[in-house]
Amino acid sequence: MNPRLKSLTIYIFKNVTGVALSFIISYFVSWIDFAWCLISTVLVLSPDGNDAMPLALTRIKANLVGALAGAVILLIQLPVPYNMAAGAVLSLIACDLLKLNAGAKSTLAAMIIVLMHHEGPHIWDSAVGRISSVILGCLLGLVITYIFHSIFKIKTPVWKEASKTSDEKEG
Repeated sequence: MNPRLKSLTIYIFKNVTGVALSFIISYFVSWIDFAWCLISTVLVLSPDGNDAMPLALTRIKANLVGALAGAVILLIQLPVPYNMAAGAVLSLIACDLLKLNAGAKSTLAAMIIVLMHHEGPHIWDSAVGRISSVILGCLLGLVITYIFHSIFKIKTPVWKEASKTSDEKEG
């Protein structure tokens, strides 16, 4: 199998596994939201095999930074869209200070997930469920990455390299 197709196939299997596990867990655990868990799961997954575990760990740390930033912004109780802007500023500064810039998209996604709540008497009801969904999704992404790249010893070329033709690699 050519390297590009192998990378794509493995990445597809990792994502399908993420969808299935997120759905099954959210089906049996009522306070886990399938969509938010799934988004966090796929944000952790990587098509690259060479650095899959370090990248997954960076994205998990970034997700946790975003979820924490979202929780802090909830405490301040800024109205929409100011809460999103303040959350983005806080999340990105924290990522930069923690040298997690490779996970900046993940931190923003987690922060938005936490801040997107239903209006109601208890703002923390939905926030705690979303934070839990983000954390579970991160853990699922890590487990899937570990299984595919450590237990099965699946090595895939870096996505960009795998997508090059043999002529592009030689020249």
